[in-house]
Amino acid sequence: MTDLVTRVAVARPTALRRAAPALLGYAAVRALGLAALAVWSAARGTSAYTLLTARWDSLWYARVAGGGYGYEVRLPGGDVHSDLAFFPLLPWLERLLAAVGPLSYADAGFVVSLLASLAAAWGVFAVVDHVYGPRAGVCAVLLWAVLPVGIVQSMAYSESLFTALAAWSLYCVLTERWPAAGALALLAGLTRPVGAAVAAAVWAAALASCARGRATGRSLAPRVLGMLLAPLGAAGYVLWVGHRTGRGPLGYLDVQAGWRNGFDGGYAFARFVAAKLTSFPAALAGLALIAGVALVIGLYVAGVRQRQPLPLLVYSGVVTALALCASGYFGSKPRLLLPAFPLLLPLAVALARLRTSRAVLVTGAVALASAVYGALWLNGSGPP
Repeated sequence: MTDLVTRVAVARPTALRRAAPALLGYAAVRALGLAALAVWSAARGTSAYTLLTARWDSLWYARVAGGGYGYEVRLPGGDVHSDLAFFPLLPWLERLLAAVGPLSYADAGFVVSLLASLAAAWGVFAVVDHVYGPRAGVCAVLLWAVLPVGIVQSMAYSESLFTALAAWSLYCVLTERWPAAGALALLAGLTRPVGAAVAAAVWAAALASCARGRATGRSLAPRVLGMLLAPLGAAGYVLWVGHRTGRGPLGYLDVQAGWRNGFDGGYAFARFVAAKLTSFPAALAGLALIAGVALVIGLYVAGVRQRQPLPLLVYSGVVTALALCASGYFGSKPRLLLPAFPLLLPLAVALARLRTSRAVLVTGAVALASAVYGALWLNGSGPP
């Protein structure tokens, strides 16, 4: 027992030390983004902290944390915005932090997101390091940090929390820690609707492992347990919403419809893009959207050609499909793609092949552009 404790105590610092360059780089990029937001917000007479903690979805999460579910807004056009659209794990954590300390629910949401973003960065590194090595792992974390919508990682939103749970679940799948993978997938399913992507990855990997004949006898039980746990979070919340609303198992879809969210295979998004192409200068925005979609699809194809592990392809494929084929607010699609970090792996591997000085120069330039864009974006008129 003493030897086991000693090995665990040594392994943990080693793992943290291995991830340290990625985490330090990530923290530097996020600090740059927050500094740019603070400067630009001050110039406009707005509060950067309010933008991060008390606008848009952050308000809904804090309201659930404070008073539970049951709040809704009826709009003049007949739409009903219900707080049941927001999954419960982030509000639960906000309530917990507010209960044990002097934080407001908004403050607690900010703290959760900051800590979760670091956990997510570490999880992304762990996954990529396991598959492609530490240099590619660092590059993947930095690329995730410098995404144009990277500022969302520091907001009191659920993206950072979800990405952390998803990344570590995928790491557990890759290292065949099946019960842990299922438990983390369950928690991811309590965080966002796209938790189904994590459960699908767990199932795909477990079934593929069984098909290869690697799961026999006692080794089959952990896989089955992971598979059973994985969908319980998302399924449990969806069924609870259906029961609460009295609309049956698919009642959550009615809640989403009140927000004009749904899944139509991308038809509404295609019409939105096509409408942009009918006039100038809106056509420029339409062409940019087409280029963005082509880039996302191209990165996924590159991941397939790269022979990424099956769970990564399943996970990023489901996240991408749900984001691009949803019929909701189109300005949020880049944010919805934020958890799909395996899409960045082809770029991470390419960046890792550059000389260190050139890689730092490229990443620094993109980080600066991302910081400026994030500051302008959050100070804009619409929600991210």
